[in-house]
Amino acid sequence: MPSFERESHRIVIAGASSLLGAELKSLLEESKFAAWDFRLVDEEIAAGTLTEAGGEPAVIQPVEEGSFDRARFVFFSGSAEFVERNFKVALTAGAAVIDFTGKVRTNDLGVNLWFPKLHELRGTAFKPNAEYFWIPSAPSVAGTSLSLGLRPLGLKRLSITFLRPVSESGRAGIEEMETQSGQLLSLQSVGQPLFDSQVAFALSDRFGAQSHENLSACESRVREEVLKSTWGFGIRPAIRVLHAPVFYGYTFSASAELDESVTAEQVSSGCAAAGFAMAEKGAIVGNLTAAGENAIQLAQPEADPSQPGSWWFWGAADNIRLPAWNAVKLAEKLVP
Repeated sequence: MPSFERESHRIVIAGASSLLGAELKSLLEESKFAAWDFRLVDEEIAAGTLTEAGGEPAVIQPVEEGSFDRARFVFFSGSAEFVERNFKVALTAGAAVIDFTGKVRTNDLGVNLWFPKLHELRGTAFKPNAEYFWIPSAPSVAGTSLSLGLRPLGLKRLSITFLRPVSESGRAGIEEMETQSGQLLSLQSVGQPLFDSQVAFALSDRFGAQSHENLSACESRVREEVLKSTWGFGIRPAIRVLHAPVFYGYTFSASAELDESVTAEQVSSGCAAAGFAMAEKGAIVGNLTAAGENAIQLAQPEADPSQPGSWWFWGAADNIRLPAWNAVKLAEKLVP
């Protein structure tokens, strides 16, 4: 990276109109980067959107020649296709690319997944001079943290079911479920332009055949991120992703087989050391309690009385806040 970019105080948020982009901008403005120069860019369809940056009115711009010039960081928070079209330009401009999609996979860049506890759990060294970083999704962080955190306790098997909120499909997903909820309560027929199925008041394992969203693809992405994070370091968990009729927040249920000698205190301590925010015994954990939180919440693990060595876990994470927070923490780590 050119030396002048290392000294630059410019940040580009590419995909600024997305839910993640908006959350990222808000967190950056509350961080050590508050006084930096922000550029907000996005796809043509979102260009011209009025927002604010640094307390001043700002308009989201389309990506043009020079959009990434003199940027210290470029955060890609838009669609995977948007990232694939623009990441090379950002790298050529000398910026460090922090991507949420994981679509940048070239041999010369490598796979630099990062969240705060990852290298500590794996016992590997952080590479601060890398050009490209991949911030994994909330369920991927949960799956990786459980796998690596339970490894010292004799982990033999791990299965996780994630319940996906409609906000993972962006504002369009939120608006469709909101509309469906109102139509169903008014005994009207349900519109299904995005999901091609009823998502309000319904739990399901797939969307309609004509849906623009694909639960299987989401499931594959989580598996890939967890596999790359745990490769050579832990047990690869079995993963399912289901649709949940909630607006925000992933929740998950997990089952693990551990050494029969471990105690509840050891399991809880292992999870806390892996970065989970452990709830008090009997406390409610859910997508609402996790809203706005920077860590994944986890209820106290419960032993399965019918299967010695088997434990149940229940947790929740803010699917927008968590990855945005992790990305800001990474940027702060790169700029001492």
